[in-house]
Amino acid sequence: MKKTGIIFILTLLLLPAALLSQSKKWYPTSSGEMIFSSASIENNGNEGSSIIRWSPVFNSQNYINRDLGEYFGVFSGLNIRNVGFIYKDDAGSGKTKHRTYNLGIPIGLKLGNLKENFLYGGYEIEFPFHYKEKRFLNEKKTDKFNVWFSKRVPAYYHSVMLGLELKSGINFKLKYYITSFFNKDFTETVGGQPVKIYENLDVNVLYFSVSVDMFKAVKQNMDVTRTSDIIY
Repeated sequence: MKKTGIIFILTLLLLPAALLSQSKKWYPTSSGEMIFSSASIENNGNEGSSIIRWSPVFNSQNYINRDLGEYFGVFSGLNIRNVGFIYKDDAGSGKTKHRTYNLGIPIGLKLGNLKENFLYGGYEIEFPFHYKEKRFLNEKKTDKFNVWFSKRVPAYYHSVMLGLELKSGINFKLKYYITSFFNKDFTETVGGQPVKIYENLDVNVLYFSVSVDMFKAVKQNMDVTRTSDIIY
């Protein structure tokens, strides 16, 4: 990994704590996330088929926010996310479920009336720390395995997001992973020979998610309310 890449990642890892320590006007928020994911798949130049995957657990979103006015704010945080896709084979009788648990660090902006309805968007880097794969044939499970810090997937993913939070607290988000799901340099022994099994496989995950009160502050007395601290 290049030195500049290491510096960039370390900066993102330290950013949430650094921002929170700068001002009392920063406030924390947290929420779960119900994810519906799919993927664009290209295998040796041929388009693959993906089935919608539902992952309501375990997804934990934890943000630090600062509202710089009534209509503009910034946020960062630390998230844990269950992300994956279901790959359906060409014959239609088999499918494979792939997923990773990721540790994510977002950087984003909020635009709109922050006490009503507003849009938000940004970038997130995610570090996969647990990989799981299940294979099915004619709806029967034929194989399953999981690996901590697997080399089947890259060290980190780049992703972008766009969302909407309503006054009620209901939140809708779209997220796209720019980095391909698999590590193309991963080598597995097939027939006694080392083979890069993902070399010609491109998979980019896209998901839609629903959450509640993602950007709504929780006071120490456990009363849930929008922050009243607006900085001009």
